[in-house]
Amino acid sequence: MTTPSAGPFTGPFTGRTLDDLGRDLRAGRMTAAELTALALDAIATGGAELNAFVTVDAAGAAEAARRADEELAAGIDRGPLHGIPAGVKDLIMIAGMRVTMGSRHFASHVADADAACVARLRRAGAVVVGTTTTHEFAYGPTGDRSAGGAARNPWDPSRMTGGSSAGSGAAVAAGLVPLALGTDTGGSVRIPAALCGVAGFKPAYGAIPADGVFPLSRTLDHVGVLAATASCCLLAYDALADSPVPVDSVDSVGEVRVGWLEPDSLFPTDPRVAGTARAAAGPVAGEVRMAPEVLELFRETYLAVQSGETAAVHADRLAAAPGLFDPEVLDRLRQAAELPAWRYLRAMEARQALEEHAEALFGPYDVLATPTVPILAPPIGARESEAGGERIQVRAALLGMTSPWNVLGRPALTVPAGLVDGLPVGLQLIARPGDEARLFAAARQVESGQDRGAGLRA
Repeated sequence: MTTPSAGPFTGPFTGRTLDDLGRDLRAGRMTAAELTALALDAIATGGAELNAFVTVDAAGAAEAARRADEELAAGIDRGPLHGIPAGVKDLIMIAGMRVTMGSRHFASHVADADAACVARLRRAGAVVVGTTTTHEFAYGPTGDRSAGGAARNPWDPSRMTGGSSAGSGAAVAAGLVPLALGTDTGGSVRIPAALCGVAGFKPAYGAIPADGVFPLSRTLDHVGVLAATASCCLLAYDALADSPVPVDSVDSVGEVRVGWLEPDSLFPTDPRVAGTARAAAGPVAGEVRMAPEVLELFRETYLAVQSGETAAVHADRLAAAPGLFDPEVLDRLRQAAELPAWRYLRAMEARQALEEHAEALFGPYDVLATPTVPILAPPIGARESEAGGERIQVRAALLGMTSPWNVLGRPALTVPAGLVDGLPVGLQLIARPGDEARLFAAARQVESGQDRGAGLRA
């Protein structure tokens, strides 16, 4: 592994997009079997050091790759994911495979059927190579509480990846696989993507079916994708979603009006992070702030909904075998179980009022932009940090910019914005449901660096 100051861990898929790999496959320069072998070798070496994967299905992946090559040779092309190795978060069911939810409660659990998103991944020709590390039961944004240990950030293995889709972020950032699935309840795709320096997309609520995904909070959970670029995320999303966003619809998008959502109106922010994200966004159409009373309503609603739904999922395990939980996760579950029912019911009612507040915030803008995470990746195990001259709780900071958009089920995307002290910073872009084409058009312009002096069109 390279030293943190020299840049991230470099694996076989570092710097390779899905388009690059697809061209190589179709030109005969590589085979799916060769790509899969590269992934398996990298997982066995760098993946072990980063603790990115939990269970690896080398035999199953090799067989799936062989079939993908046979199909291409026979003229059967399933699309941009055909023959592409992919990781799947360790709480998304994969038939016949050990899926543990990152917990000793499920240490020997073997899934009996594919989750709907995995079935679609296979239908698109992707090669599932294994399961990626998750924070236990996805109940934490740090990614360092799992039965198998903490996932490690490829840019500095002493630092957290963010979570809960921790291994998916590390695996894509390290170039172990070009694509991974995650879940996002309050930021769990976008946080590790941002802290590890890759792209991560949380679609609108229900856009990718969550059937066969172990729940954390059923009305906040989203299935999402992590890849090198937003364009790669779009290719994966189109293979998995009920209503794809064709690439040509992104190509035809005209002006995208972007509003800069002032980060300090959401959470105290490291000024270096804010400056880096703001520079990546470029000139925008205007600036907006979230009112303190609206922010407080978002936070209360998120906490009440997640706590009530999570406590219901784990009530029996909490009563029968509390000692099998990680102590920190157990403490949070016990706090969640104390939530009065009336608070959950009021929070569910508050979501409509928050929709109205969000519409007022968006106003004339198609997309809002803000840092994805207000701080740099903290050291593994850290629970306090500093931002904007304030002492802050790490968990609250990691969720501070991302969780409101789960409450509303709005599509949100993080793209790499640059580095501060050798660690990645993410830029988050948020849109209304149905405006995904504009969302990806905005991301494309950020990533391409075209006309960087003009940035996104104002």
